Amino acid sequence: MQIEVFRQSSIKLSGKKIIYFDPFQIDTNYHDADYIFITHNHYDHYDEKSIQKVIKDDTMIIAPLILKDSLQKITSNVLLVEPSQEYSLEEFYFRTVPAYNVSKAFHPKSAKYVGYLLTIDNTTYYIMGDTDALEENKNIKTDICFIPIGGTYTMDVKEASEYINYIKPKIAIPIHYGSIVGSINLKDEFKSLINKDIKVDIYIKEEKNDKY
Repeated sequence: MQIEVFRQSSIKLSGKKIIYFDPFQIDTNYHDADYIFITHNHYDHYDEKSIQKVIKDDTMIIAPLILKDSLQKITSNVLLVEPSQEYSLEEFYFRTVPAYNVSKAFHPKSAKYVGYLLTIDNTTYYIMGDTDALEENKNIKTDICFIPIGGTYTMDVKEASEYINYIKPKIAIPIHYGSIVGSINLKDEFKSLINKDIKVDIYIKEEKNDKY
């Protein structure tokens, strides 16, 4: 499976199927998405302009219930989900994972935002969404974890590194930094805090017009 991370938490997995998570500020008209997963309704995760650049006629959008009305304007091919549930699609199955802040008001538990845990070709991918390091998510087993590190709206570098060192994925991929919040240099600090037996892959690069 080929992995791309665009900006913020915008992820693309390319294999037998093309899967996007929270497409954001997509510049190219790909129109290749088999599935689009949305974690929540904030503008840097639910970006209708970017969705229109990747969607095609038979794309399915998977999103939390809070986006029901918004998605009706785009497509009828929608699967609405809630936290802590299991779902089966034709090619793979996935489960939803709670995603919220414990001591901040940006992502309340009551909104029922989600992260996603997908198993494809014997590899498990955990896309955390905007969340803190939650006690209820400490027993998750995953091969690859996409983890927010920018702080302010999510866990910060220290919290993120502690979480990764606890759950021990094979690969950790930092996201949600270097754009709206969090210096591009956070990736280096994050990598330095991760146990040596865990690989850290960096996808978000500094762009010449970005200022931090």
